[in-house]
Parts: sequence; C-alpha cells; structure tokens
Amino acid sequence: MQLELIVFDWDGTLMDSTAHIVRSIQRACEATGLPVPERAVASHVIGLALPRALATACPGQSNEAYRALEDAYRRAYLTGEETIELFDGVADALARWKARGTLLAVATGKSRRGLDRALAATGLAGLFDATRTVDECASKPHPQMLAEITSDLGVDAARTVMVGDTSHDLLMAANAGTHALGVSYGAHPVDTLAACQPAAIFDDFSALDAWLTPRLC
Repeated sequence: MQLELIVFDWDGTLMDSTAHIVRSIQRACEATGLPVPERAVASHVIGLALPRALATACPGQSNEAYRALEDAYRRAYLTGEETIELFDGVADALARWKARGTLLAVATGKSRRGLDRALAATGLAGLFDATRTVDECASKPHPQMLAEITSDLGVDAARTVMVGDTSHDLLMAANAGTHALGVSYGAHPVDTLAACQPAAIFDDFSALDAWLTPRLC
C-alpha cells in the first residue's frame, strides 16, 4: 500500500474530545427535560451530523424538542471547549508528513464553524490541503466528503486512506472505495471498528504514525 493522501476524522481521532461530546449530549438532554442516553449510546453517535446524532441518541421527539436540544448541546459543548487538546504526537506527525509532501485532509461531522475554531485553536489550519464538514456534505457514512476531497486534490481513491475512530468513518471509506484505518482510543469500541474490516486498528496515535510513515509516497 502506497499512499498519497491521508484523510482524518477530527473528534476522537486527532483531538481528545470524545468525553466532552458525550457529556455535552447528556447535559443537553438534562437541560431540555429529555431522556439522558447512556455513555455508550451518546458515544456511538459521535461523527454523525448533529441533527442525526441527537435524533439517534434521543429518538421519538418532536421537531421543536430537537431544535431546543441542538441549541442546548451547542451551549454545553462551548462550555469547556477550550480545554480540549490534541492527542499526543498529532501535531508533530502532521508537520512531518506535510514536510515530505503527503497530502492531508479532514472529513468531519463537525460544523464548519466548529472545525474552523478547532483548527485555529490548535494552529493546524495550514497543514491541511482540504477539509469537509457536514455543512457542505452529506453526513457519514455517505461517501460525499471523501469523493469531493479526492476529486479536488486529484488523488485516486486507491492511494487514499481514511483514519477514524468510529464505524461511520470506516463505512464512509468503504463506500468511497478508499483504504481505512481505525483508532480504538476514541468513540467506538474495537469490535465495532473491526466489523468494518479496516486495514488495521491502532490503540494510540504513535502506533498509527509508525504504521503509516513507511507507506507514504
């Protein structure tokens, strides 16, 4: 496998935000008087577009209730967002891969405003050649994000890998015809990731780095 383009999910893959997202979903449900999902349920919807994620985590509500829930989630997430950090080794690896000419991209279930805030806060904006969010594309696992990124950058799907911490990421890769790698330190457990048959699954970012580096063009 020789790769020209690495596409990353953001939350739970590059940034250690899974626990904060789960708490924000639960607190939003509490604030709006809706049933509070268990951690496993709230964690499973991470990576989906927000309306779909909340409807899955808290099904059977009215449109008005979901609008209130979305507003409550955004308020909860913004409280403490500045404390979320990148996983160890992420910034150094991205800079090293960029310096050798590897193309880097992000495909995320975050909003455009949310991703732009995260990129600015981490100082990583200049490292990515393309980014896609649910504001521009269909929610994962639809392949639109990956299809647009590979098309815009002129890279064949066979020389592209999607890296993510959820089955939504890995199924998107399968739907787009790219390679897929899972990371088990984010939202979904290993068995859920393994069922999507990625090329490999890694327990930390340093192991992902060691596997990817010799396979980059």
